Amino acid sequence: MGKKRVQSRNVRQVRQVRQVRPKNIPAPAAGGGDQRKQRERYVQTGGMLQGYAPETVVRIGYIAGAAALGCLVVMALLLLFLPYGWFVKGVAAAVWLVPIAFGLSFIVPGFRLALKDRKAEPKLVQGQLMGASEVSTSIGLGMLMIKTRGGVEQYLVTPERLSKVPGNQVNVMLTVTPNLRHVRGVGVMGQRMVGRPDQPIPPVLKRLRMMPIVTPVALAAAAIIGVDAIALIPIQPELAHVLAAILLGAALAGAVFGVSHLIQRRLYTEVQALMPGGLR
Repeated sequence: MGKKRVQSRNVRQVRQVRQVRPKNIPAPAAGGGDQRKQRERYVQTGGMLQGYAPETVVRIGYIAGAAALGCLVVMALLLLFLPYGWFVKGVAAAVWLVPIAFGLSFIVPGFRLALKDRKAEPKLVQGQLMGASEVSTSIGLGMLMIKTRGGVEQYLVTPERLSKVPGNQVNVMLTVTPNLRHVRGVGVMGQRMVGRPDQPIPPVLKRLRMMPIVTPVALAAAAIIGVDAIALIPIQPELAHVLAAILLGAALAGAVFGVSHLIQRRLYTEVQALMPGGLR
């Protein structure tokens, strides 16, 4: 009887231990899923225009709209005055839709968010400072990393606001627009005990910053030059004229894309070698 009682007590203890389960422990997420979520969030917050002031993004949108209007004017002139058949005219004019398409994909999403942020109230984000750096992949912006209740968040901040951030771990409060995540204000709660040394921006990072802007411009220019250069040359028959223009435009655009891809990979390798620890 004594052995049975001891065994029953042990079973109860085992059952009680098994019933105690840790709560609120997130399951490890897959790396591919995290990257996909980061890309989606990057696009939803303005893409290349994330972190910039809504007023600046609106001005960029107006300038891009004027450039698109200029492309439409060139298309109309080619259709009216190019002294060849309508197929050649159509190809020579259609290639000018390439820069318009790039502008729609890169600028229009951020432009819409900027219009919303001009009317929306900014939100307050409070957390512990984890790191700050003048170095980022966005032109004219630095990086600020804080730990909030929802996890670690990264924000792009202008240099004048980033200068208020000390080098030690303190609590900070950010005023952020809800869509473009533009930081309108930075407040430090506590004493600024440690100064943060200046971090010069490496030349390789400056070149890397320009790649998202230079690459689509170079692609559009290569396609336009290739197509329109052949379209202006008298070639018979008309079908051969059209095919030659399309092939040369596609060849030049493909060459530009390949070269830019190789340059970008090399720049990424150099940046990773310079900053192996990420934000400092």
